[in-house]
Amino acid sequence: MQPANMAYDRAITVFSPDGRLFQVEYAREAVKRGTTTVGVKSKTGVVLIVDKRVTSRLIEPESIEKIFQIDGHIGCATSGLVADARALIDRARLDAQINEITYSEKIQVKTLVKRICDFKQTYTQYGGVRPFGTALLIAGVDDTGPRLFSTDPSGALMEYKASSEGSGRNGAMSYFESNYRDGMNIEEAIEMGIKALHKGTEGKLNPDAIEIGIVDKNINFNILSPEKTKDYVSKAIGGK
Repeated sequence: MQPANMAYDRAITVFSPDGRLFQVEYAREAVKRGTTTVGVKSKTGVVLIVDKRVTSRLIEPESIEKIFQIDGHIGCATSGLVADARALIDRARLDAQINEITYSEKIQVKTLVKRICDFKQTYTQYGGVRPFGTALLIAGVDDTGPRLFSTDPSGALMEYKASSEGSGRNGAMSYFESNYRDGMNIEEAIEMGIKALHKGTEGKLNPDAIEIGIVDKNINFNILSPEKTKDYVSKAIGGK
């Protein structure tokens, strides 16, 4: 006998009797199996930190991309299927450039996030496609200040002061709930993000596999060098 839910998970367009879209839930499972990412908002900017999870000493860590620049003032970190994330990021970069050419101004962070999520939502509504198996933490600074958003495979979005995605989300969010405070500077935000990532990975943090991206009101989005990243990790968790 087939499981009761089997008939409802064959197509994205079919709701189960209890109102669930199983393909969207499966996409969320792909995110939960991904590497842990964290984002922390400071008073002037936002920090994104990713554990790239280098699984072999033969892999060049620099070849694993988990943090991407979208525009000068916006960047994102991904958890889940990286190939899906790249497709979304290419579209986001195009939207950002079209907005600047059309209106002669940088796109608002929330406007860009909504456009990405609108696109993701269409992939939950039509036959012949599947949802994007990735969650993006999108960070940016515009005239409203620092912004940090989390996107979901369903196309939902939420703004956070600090957030996490991936396999270590529960541990990282627990750390943020207990320790986050408003008004931190960017250095304090980096330290808090590393400690949350350390908690989310259950202490199995490899400094060689950590990547940090920063955007600030006075600095365009940039990814820190491996040497500087190791310094921050050493300062935050020391010999733990």
